[in-house]
Amino acid sequence: MQRLALDHPDRVDRVVILGDVPIGEALARCNARFATAWWHWFFMGQPAPLAERLIAADVDAWYRLDPGAMGEKNYADVARVVASPAVQHAMCEDYRAGLGVDRAADDDDRVAGRQVVSPLLVLWGSQDDLAELYDDDVLGVWRTWAPGVTGHSLNSGHHMAEEAPKELTQALVAFLDQPTTRMVP
Repeated sequence: MQRLALDHPDRVDRVVILGDVPIGEALARCNARFATAWWHWFFMGQPAPLAERLIAADVDAWYRLDPGAMGEKNYADVARVVASPAVQHAMCEDYRAGLGVDRAADDDDRVAGRQVVSPLLVLWGSQDDLAELYDDDVLGVWRTWAPGVTGHSLNSGHHMAEEAPKELTQALVAFLDQPTTRMVP
């Protein structure tokens, strides 16, 4: 969504990012702590079909889900989808793009001083490690990309929609109900 907002600011009224920072920022700040915690970025970014074959060998070991945190029905839905070879491939392609063309685009945008001018809401799970990796300043990471960014953590892990659906919905509705004002870079 960040890419769409940067490339087509006239077509994007609002942006919501869930549990993420710009890939260029993540990689520019990458250290041993990040590489250890988010090793899957580098694993899934390997050329096809290496990651897909290893994931398919034991999907449950690879993609650990917590039915207690997300509820049995949500767990079943996510587990079913993640078991699909097409979904596994799509997930890996997303990481490959992140380490390649998406990072290059972020780097170019940073040099050019391009920013998201639409209102931006960033939400992340308090039980995920995003805030820890960025010294409890996720919004600070985003401010160089979107000076008017707002956001906060939700009481969840990585799977916010499944683990905290009401809290997420409330945050989204409150943000989407606000009048749209574009920032001037």
